[in-house]
Amino acid sequence: MMILVNIMGCRSRQDREQGIFYYNESSGIASLDPAFAKNQSIMWAIHQVYNTLVEVDAGLSIVPSLAQSFTIDYTGLQYTFKLRTDVFFHPDPCFPSGRGRRMTAQDVVYSFERIIDPATASSGAWIFNERVRKEKPFEAVDDSTFRLHLAAPFPPILGIMSMQYCSIVPHEAVKYYGNNFRAHPVGTGPFRFVALEEGQSLILRKNEEYFERDSTGVRLPYLQGVKVSFFDSKATEFLLFRQGKLHFINDIDPSFKDEVLSKKGVLRKEWEGRIVLSKHSYLNTEYLGILVDSTNPLLAASPLRMLQVRQAINYGFDRRKMMLYLRNSIGTPAESGFVPAGLPSFDSSKVHGYAYDPVKARALLKSAGFNGGAAIAPVKLLTIPIYADLASYIARELGELGLPIQVEVVQKSLLLEQTAKSQALFFRASWIADYPDAENYLSVFYSANPAPPNYTRYHNPAFDRLYEQALKETNDSLRYDLYRQMDRMIVHDAPVVPLWYDQVIHLVQPQVKGFAPNGLNLLELRRVKVD
Repeated sequence: MMILVNIMGCRSRQDREQGIFYYNESSGIASLDPAFAKNQSIMWAIHQVYNTLVEVDAGLSIVPSLAQSFTIDYTGLQYTFKLRTDVFFHPDPCFPSGRGRRMTAQDVVYSFERIIDPATASSGAWIFNERVRKEKPFEAVDDSTFRLHLAAPFPPILGIMSMQYCSIVPHEAVKYYGNNFRAHPVGTGPFRFVALEEGQSLILRKNEEYFERDSTGVRLPYLQGVKVSFFDSKATEFLLFRQGKLHFINDIDPSFKDEVLSKKGVLRKEWEGRIVLSKHSYLNTEYLGILVDSTNPLLAASPLRMLQVRQAINYGFDRRKMMLYLRNSIGTPAESGFVPAGLPSFDSSKVHGYAYDPVKARALLKSAGFNGGAAIAPVKLLTIPIYADLASYIARELGELGLPIQVEVVQKSLLLEQTAKSQALFFRASWIADYPDAENYLSVFYSANPAPPNYTRYHNPAFDRLYEQALKETNDSLRYDLYRQMDRMIVHDAPVVPLWYDQVIHLVQPQVKGFAPNGLNLLELRRVKVD
């Protein structure tokens, strides 16, 4: 294990500019254009520079942001947003005066039309696909009123509109910077763009005219700025954090995990008082997927074609032991279906998943015809390098039950390609919420959906009917009940093996105040202070 010199604290903090929040993005930031906000590193940066009409609060409820209020008509097809009139784009040379102008409803129309315009080639074009009406889906009723027209009712649409893809951009900036708009953002957010040095750093400064204020009337944000470094080495990142040169680390690299955390997921004694450990439910389900398309020739001779074998796999290993010894208790064992803890519809008392039960697992294998001497053909489990130890653990546990598993480690790009082409029978996967609604998870099993998201090629007409019914249901309680019915079907049919519901884990410097985690693991800095 790497031993690092204990040089936390005072001297290094004096070298930093006061009021600036420092963090590292080891994967870099590929674009600062909201139309391409397809991964966490981009979303985090964009969230500082831009706003959306609505946003997700700490309780995963949808609340107004650029919108002052919103209403939904009785048909569920028309959403009307009354916009704030005190929102201005950041000062920038793209505007004739160099000063930022006021945001209007026409900016919302432009931003949304830009997402679905094929010429933009936005990775977020799918968010409105077949959900908005074909003719004029986005309407500026007047300067401060925007209206969205849907093709059919879709209650999760507000969650989609909180995504960073739906950030509001000014047409002047897109035209002025052209292809370089990806590296020169202009938004309405709490921080404005200053500089981006490719491979070096991103620098943002406080937006002095930001529209939000705290409960005492003080204008947000409290910070003077944000600086993001791009060191690609996790070892370097961890060293900088220990030196006090970064304010937080998102997640802990496996090579440092045991140095910082006990098996029960708490700080080791030597770290107590020196850093703050923050853990919070994260809308991500880690799972093993099983191809269940009976027409696929790969499945013809595989034991995975049999329901009893898939259920036996779910019963056949101890998730709690796996979380304790291999994950340092980061996350919750997935014993309540596919929909993760943290969502409003989650209810472990109404959706019962699988817990470790080797007796049941053996009985299921026996009922499938694999009784003692009857050999089972080895099943190949595909995984990526960082999950090799977890896959090996599961393989050992299932092997003891008489179900041989061969673990094959492949690169992530290859695994994604094989699952998309239905060439992987048994594979490690995860599903991170795009928006805080269980529909996003259940869409993974809707038969009309391709791969992605339906990597298992699950097809159940009864499930499909419930899914389609849920999309029309505007009453949350009734819709949540439909969600749970669908989740129970997934548990029974076992096209997946849920492993754990994830947690956000942050290591934070003690002088950072107001740094609150959230279920989407969005970096929220508006109310952060650094001493």
